[in-house]
Amino acid sequence: MADLVTPGPAALARHMVRMRLALTRNSLRGDNATNLYAGASLGLILAFGTIAVAVLWPAYLPVTLAVWLSGWIFGPIFIGGGNEALRPEYFSMLPATPGRIAGALLAGAFAGPAPAVNLVALLSLPVYGWRFGPAGVLIGLVAAVATLVTMVMVSRVIVALIGLFVRSRATAVAVGVLTGTAIALCSNGWALLVALGGADTAAWSEILVRVLPSGWGVAAVEASWPLALAILAGNAGVIVLLLAAWAALLSRRVVSAVRGGVPPRRGAPRPFPTAGGARVVAAKELRAWWRDLVRIQLLATAFAYAIVTPLLLVTIGVWAMFPFMGLIAIVMAAASSANLYGADGTALWLTLMTPGAERADVRGRQLAWFLIVGPAAVVLSVAGTLVSGETWAWPWVLGLLPALLGGGAGVVILLAVTSLVPGTDPHKRGGNPLSTGADETAETSLAWLVLIAVPTTALPTAAAVLLHPWAGIATGVLTGALCAWGFGRIAHRRLESHGIELLNLMKHGPAPQADKPSTADLPIQHRIGVTVCYTIAWLPLFPQGLVPLVMKIVGIQDPVWFLALHLPPVWQWPTIIFMIALGLLMYGYAILIPMRLSSSSSATATG
Repeated sequence: MADLVTPGPAALARHMVRMRLALTRNSLRGDNATNLYAGASLGLILAFGTIAVAVLWPAYLPVTLAVWLSGWIFGPIFIGGGNEALRPEYFSMLPATPGRIAGALLAGAFAGPAPAVNLVALLSLPVYGWRFGPAGVLIGLVAAVATLVTMVMVSRVIVALIGLFVRSRATAVAVGVLTGTAIALCSNGWALLVALGGADTAAWSEILVRVLPSGWGVAAVEASWPLALAILAGNAGVIVLLLAAWAALLSRRVVSAVRGGVPPRRGAPRPFPTAGGARVVAAKELRAWWRDLVRIQLLATAFAYAIVTPLLLVTIGVWAMFPFMGLIAIVMAAASSANLYGADGTALWLTLMTPGAERADVRGRQLAWFLIVGPAAVVLSVAGTLVSGETWAWPWVLGLLPALLGGGAGVVILLAVTSLVPGTDPHKRGGNPLSTGADETAETSLAWLVLIAVPTTALPTAAAVLLHPWAGIATGVLTGALCAWGFGRIAHRRLESHGIELLNLMKHGPAPQADKPSTADLPIQHRIGVTVCYTIAWLPLFPQGLVPLVMKIVGIQDPVWFLALHLPPVWQWPTIIFMIALGLLMYGYAILIPMRLSSSSSATATG
């Protein structure tokens, strides 16, 4: 019992590990279990692929390990601060120093699937060391453990820094810009490497991947005994410094959370001088966008990605994406704001307590979203088309712009009331301002759904432009208006009929439904298959299928990174058709298998 009152370092670490394992074990239900199994399976495939790189292509091992490091750095930022099952605020009253608590939390951080999978990938270091004899294997084993600890510590320190840094609107925008730029570099950074191509680039990039913490193990394996020991000792020293920095940051975070880090409530925009219905809600919603640091950061991320992605392609002389900056911004902004009601927490009761306020609430939120995203998207679209000089893009831009704006305003509000993900009330959020307290997996799935649904609303406009270059403008205005009005109408009627259920969902979470089949009832192989298909089906369907299809029709010759356009002309159309069919089949599998389960369960119940 005394061990619990004044725990020593080892005892405190054991308690953290046990708590983390218990939380993980108790969360293995339903879709959480499916996502964990699928993620671990995919991670193990990549880990064994890393070992294969060490055997077959050893020169690329430092680059591969650098990719793992980037996952530890950017992954937690992309999903809202990472998984904080054990929040530092929970242990602020323990009679222990910040350094001891930080060490115990670090031990708890290793009690999860991600570090275990990463350790399997880092076994590539002793495999690589086999080329240098038994000494290389031994150094590789030590380096694998040291590199794993370093990666986890770097991830924790960076997330803690950002969490402490994001305490104002300006810093939230700065972090959003950095995050959007990082996403753009991850998806299209190859263009920058091509632009900087040459022997000199290869030489300094080879040095860079060894200077990064992920490359210290490779450098130690390749070095002589004295130098290898010095590298490992230096790595141990860096771990100690990172632990001390993390302890200081955790202490600052707890104090900051107690004192409060909410920006001052002044300077909020007042767009409407008169009161009335949707305009009042729009004014309230604009204030929420102005004051909520999470919304500011996500919006900055969306626009940064939309601007940086075409700029990266410009470095290799490809201007085809430049006119579409505004369109990309609309889709990304819609994906980042798809959980509007969930982000407000239980504040929905204010709307439900006002008779007949549901319609005004929905329309006001649509209007606020349109005013936030629309003007910036118009400026980016017009400026991008003028600067690029791509005159062929004007019909596409002028037609797709209203279609996507209306589609985004409609899809966002519709999914906000039909696919709500419960979150923590803004005033009850923890010391990490990157996190809304919502289920990261569910929010990510909702964002992916928006990334598919919003462009789908513009398909009639794209077809009209293909038939006649300027017919798409009228079609875009019409479809955009219909989507915004129609989806908004469905949304406010849904809010009227199911508002109490939505409020209960936000307050207590989803109610258990033992008789209702779900993905968790599928056999493990189908669970993994459904999750993997939902995760990667967009790759063959959109970037490798529909995008090169449009490029072939329009006449754009730059192959960029589209596989079909790099093949001989006789194989381009078959490859495009195959990619589209593959993506549709994967989505079909992911949708039909659970439906088949549901129908078979219903038949069994009635029989």
